[in-house]
Amino acid sequence: MRKLIVIEFMTLDGVVQAPSYPDEDTEGGFSHGGWNTPFLDDISMKWAMGNVTSAGSFLFGRRTYETFAAHWPNASDEEQVLAEPFNTRQKYVASTTLTEPLEWQNSTLLQGETVASVAALKQSGGDSLHVYGSTQLVHALLASNLVDELRLMIDPILLGRGKRIFHDESALTSLRLIDSQPTTTGAILTTYRTGNGAPLA
Repeated sequence: MRKLIVIEFMTLDGVVQAPSYPDEDTEGGFSHGGWNTPFLDDISMKWAMGNVTSAGSFLFGRRTYETFAAHWPNASDEEQVLAEPFNTRQKYVASTTLTEPLEWQNSTLLQGETVASVAALKQSGGDSLHVYGSTQLVHALLASNLVDELRLMIDPILLGRGKRIFHDESALTSLRLIDSQPTTTGAILTTYRTGNGAPLA
């Protein structure tokens, strides 16, 4: 079974919306886009790069897929170390509004109910499946115990509002910390294991 790994930039109060650019995602009147950028340093960039280059394939919700598809095929020369795996490796998209063919190369639209499709994808074997952003998708995967690892860059900032992957109705779940590293900007890079799809006691 392949491992499903969720990778998120997150504020201390759990917000994951629009970490990179001011206009990345303004849904709900969100006006704090780009909050993660001031906390990036060489340590966190190496962490982010390792997460991308180690992925076997990628899984996205619609909004994140469209954002990435608009950027990475036209990435600058300086971004090619990240653009190459994003552009060339297999990408799976969970959406009820998109239709095939998808324009971004090596992209496949999941068919049928999302949770069941992702469960089947995990069972198909292969290298790790990495999920970025995609808040609604991640929430559904967490609720269905399909996430094996959470890799979070937690920034020392409070936004008070914005999209979160952990909702008020989330079930009680224990996580095991398997790695953590502070950065020079005060952020913490963490990896939590969920028990390979089963809630931990």
